[in-house]
Amino acid sequence: MAAQEMAALLFWFFTALLLRGYFVHGQGLQIGFYDSYCPDAEDIVRSTVEQYYDKDATIAPGLLRLHFHDCFGCDASVLITGASSERSAPQNFGLRGFEVIDEAKSQLEAVCPGVVSCADILALAARDAVDLTGGPSWSVPLGRRDGRISSASGARALPSPADPVSVQRKKFADQGLSDHDLVTLVGAHTIGQTDCQFFSYRLFNFTATGNADPSIGQAFLAQLRALCPPGGDPSRKVALDLGSPGAFDVSFFKNVRDGGGVLESDQRLWGDAATQGVVQGYAGNVRGLFGLRFAYEFPKAMVRMSSIGVKTGAQGEIRRRCSRTN
Repeated sequence: MAAQEMAALLFWFFTALLLRGYFVHGQGLQIGFYDSYCPDAEDIVRSTVEQYYDKDATIAPGLLRLHFHDCFGCDASVLITGASSERSAPQNFGLRGFEVIDEAKSQLEAVCPGVVSCADILALAARDAVDLTGGPSWSVPLGRRDGRISSASGARALPSPADPVSVQRKKFADQGLSDHDLVTLVGAHTIGQTDCQFFSYRLFNFTATGNADPSIGQAFLAQLRALCPPGGDPSRKVALDLGSPGAFDVSFFKNVRDGGGVLESDQRLWGDAATQGVVQGYAGNVRGLFGLRFAYEFPKAMVRMSSIGVKTGAQGEIRRRCSRTN
């Protein structure tokens, strides 16, 4: 082979290698992204989450909700403080876990400055929160970069506790997520909490009828009324899965099937033919047979959701502090 042909062949070979590296590392997410740049990154996030979880187990659903609210967009914009930031939007009322992310970021900056994004810390912390509550673990594709823009208007895409299924479906479909993804991701409510103010309207004078929401089971209605009586504390915390609060399992779906969904948006999943089928699959039938494998499907749905609108490559930045842009 002539020297000129060999030189041309080598040129294209190394060009292909460079392009492969660009597309894998620059244009998409990758499992083990920090293995070479910051090999202890995932362990540092995990140990930080464990530290806070050991002191207060309710931080787990807080971290999971924080990640959900960062996506659709998954660029850590929800962490930025400011009068008109995404964090200040009414939809993000009561978000928790900021201190966990800040602590993990501080430790990472000490050993790998300017390497690990706040968006990736959020994705890892959510995974670890699920694992610590008895749920599945999974490999998180990494390589997100942090956004530079945070606006309260960005929270409008988030589902609301009173959304009918048609609205929930559209909000998820707008992000490329299916009905199956919708039900699967809502299953995170198995470890969630809410305030009385977000569902008490269902208990006494629903839609100005003078009666409770008819979709609530009678025994469950009495339980909710005792927790959130008229004139009670609207900020009182109530588990979204009263059957097994704090445990990541399929009890939530059994509750919805049996009229025990706390939020209206959750209970409405049983009234729609498409979403009801997924709920039933996870809950199992009345004879107790196992349904679809929630622990298998949830990680897949999480990976899909946490890849929505990510910034990679030269987009965005790696924030030095998660609460503000560089």
